[in-house]
Amino acid sequence: MEISPKDFGLNSRVQLKQLDTNHIAIVKQIKSRIITKDAIKIIEMSDAIKTREPSTKVSLMCNNNICSKSIKLLNDHSIDIIFS
Repeated sequence: MEISPKDFGLNSRVQLKQLDTNHIAIVKQIKSRIITKDAIKIIEMSDAIKTREPSTKVSLMCNNNICSKSIKLLNDHSIDIIFS
């Protein structure tokens, strides 16, 4: 189920998907590789979601194009990666 990013103070272009109760995924389906700069923005989005709903688990839903440094950075911030 789609969630409005405006509810969390995020840009309207951000795609959010409700996976379960208290579990939200940030959807990034882009052709290019997700690099560290993108991972930092994803962490900021996750922090914005968690400030509104602290008990919510946040994941990243993306394709396989993600660099290893980004994977480590997201894992360090407890953001799971779901490959679609």
